Amino acid sequence: MGQYAEDAKQLLRLVGGKENIAAVSHCMTRMRFALAEPGKADVKAIEAMKVVKGSFTQSGQFQVIIGNTVADFYNDFVKEAGIEGVSKDAVKQAAKKNQNVLQRVITALAEIFAPLIPAIITGGLILGFRNCIDSLYLFENGTKTLCDISQFWAGIDSFLWLIGEAVFHMLPVGICWSVTKKMGTTQMLGIVLGLTLVSGQLLNAYVVAGTAAADIPKWNFGGFQVNMIGYQGQVIPAILAAFTLVYLEKFFRRITPQVISMIVVPFCSLLLSVMAAHFVLGPIGWKIGAAISALVFAGITGTFKVVFGAVFGAVYAPLVITGLHHMSNAIDLQLIADYGGTMLWPMIALSNIAQGSAVLGMVWLQRKDPEAQEVNIPACISCYLGVTEPAIFGVNLKKGFPFVCGMIGSGVAAVVCVATGTTANAIGVGGIPGILSIQPQFMASFAVCMVIAFAVPFLLTTVAGRKGLLADKVNETAGPAEIASGSGADAGLAAGVTASVMCENEAGQRVDKEASQRADKEANEADKTAYKIADKAVSGKLTAFLSGKAIPLKEVKDGVFSEGILGDGMAIIPETETLYAPADAEIAALMPDSRHACGLKLENGMEVLLHIGIDTVSMNGDGFEYLVQEGQKVRAGAPLIKFDRAKIKAAGHRDVTICIISSKGNAQDIQFHTGMNVIENETAVAVFR
Repeated sequence: MGQYAEDAKQLLRLVGGKENIAAVSHCMTRMRFALAEPGKADVKAIEAMKVVKGSFTQSGQFQVIIGNTVADFYNDFVKEAGIEGVSKDAVKQAAKKNQNVLQRVITALAEIFAPLIPAIITGGLILGFRNCIDSLYLFENGTKTLCDISQFWAGIDSFLWLIGEAVFHMLPVGICWSVTKKMGTTQMLGIVLGLTLVSGQLLNAYVVAGTAAADIPKWNFGGFQVNMIGYQGQVIPAILAAFTLVYLEKFFRRITPQVISMIVVPFCSLLLSVMAAHFVLGPIGWKIGAAISALVFAGITGTFKVVFGAVFGAVYAPLVITGLHHMSNAIDLQLIADYGGTMLWPMIALSNIAQGSAVLGMVWLQRKDPEAQEVNIPACISCYLGVTEPAIFGVNLKKGFPFVCGMIGSGVAAVVCVATGTTANAIGVGGIPGILSIQPQFMASFAVCMVIAFAVPFLLTTVAGRKGLLADKVNETAGPAEIASGSGADAGLAAGVTASVMCENEAGQRVDKEASQRADKEANEADKTAYKIADKAVSGKLTAFLSGKAIPLKEVKDGVFSEGILGDGMAIIPETETLYAPADAEIAALMPDSRHACGLKLENGMEVLLHIGIDTVSMNGDGFEYLVQEGQKVRAGAPLIKFDRAKIKAAGHRDVTICIISSKGNAQDIQFHTGMNVIENETAVAVFR
């Protein structure tokens, strides 16, 4: 019987039994289930198991966090359950049946656009910078731009368009590549298909509207003619063409003998998909895209544009929670292609600012709570820079009222935004930097909207929070009184207990004397302990496993590692691409499929998990190479994994690398050194005795 046999039996029962498991696999720390009926899983009972460190559901998968020993647990689980494990991709496919049609469409869109986002943001920033130098008339009494008075900046402006054109005009190439990558077909064929949609032989999509029908070039096939029109910047035609290529390639693979597949499959797939794209799908997709963008544009500019703005501004943050916000990327890009700009994206940037300002309100309300500020301040900064998840999930949703205050502020700012017709040239970085992507003539109106998005949520949060947080504080402090009164004790006794711990200072502020004394005592004890540890020679250390910036675990903010669910630790934002052993150890666990993590066991029994990136398990090993084998003994500084940071970022993931102490073994007084730049194999990032 395996070590986890009893726990495996219990988990099997709590997830609804063997018949409720459509598929199961594991990654470095989690069991991943696709359940036939997710509602049958007893989540509370599962999380109460000693071996379980937490659980959550994502993209239709029920994930149970086990920790560094998940491989052993998984082996016992599949043995006890009498089922065969499958790959992570198979679990993803099985989990899709837990999603409705809309969720599947949104998931597909998200997976298509995620690898493209870095390029789109870069293009947006470049176009925003070009706005500042070639469209802002700031010189010679407001008659000339920087490019008008400087040949150098005029040259810079012309050069930067090389990148801007590549990102936005050639977008169909990236879309076709991303679709083939997602669907597991030949990516090079996707790239070629995309190139045929934006070829220089075709009439550029951006000049079609201004070209007379008789002047549009045509392919003449004798009996019929086809317009030679390009699809620069078009989203839907590219998606339709790419999926046609994918299914044609899969079809020809299935029916073609292996001996001639190398010739038949790519030739037939590409030829037919290019013909379909230009003869049928392109024109149809163009009309669909134009209809969608026209509908949205009508909502933003029509009679009820203020209502549209209020609703969209208010509900965008909830859309982020559901994942539906991914649809906005395609709509924004279509608006840019059809109307030369988007009025939707400025409202998204304002929503980011509004949620950040709600967090700023919490920063003010909890200014005397250092522990809360460790979460509040980084979340606020990241939100203002366009990354909303830490603010929404880490702060605003936990309290509730800041999230609502952010929604209200976003709605008010969006009303002013659409009323003034504020338009962006491109999708850029959300939050405060979003002003760089706004068309120059609307920068002033967007600045006004930013002030609203700053002020309204902040004021609402502070006003709503004062009473709520004060009530929370009173409830916390009056705990003994509540316990006494709740047990039927005399109310006078309850009041006496409360009075004994509470007093009023001259300013009328309540001070918990006993809590203050306890805090002082604990601080003194902590100082004494620190001095004792400093006086003792450490018996071991972990050296930097990468060169880069060492940060505390909380700053990782992934929801699992950062909460310490798997154990204490630290992380490094890497500048290098080889992961090294931080100490002499045995390779205890590897992930052959994804190759993104490594488990080590030191001689003192300490178990260390090194995990490269966030959600990089989904890359299926692309960009990762193991340099060691399981069971191998290594010395400190031995290379463990080579990885490609560019591929990680291109896949839409962060490359922050995490070190978790999943078991202390015989080690004591582990201290982590963070907040500094570290050098691989030299700087100590942890010491212990």
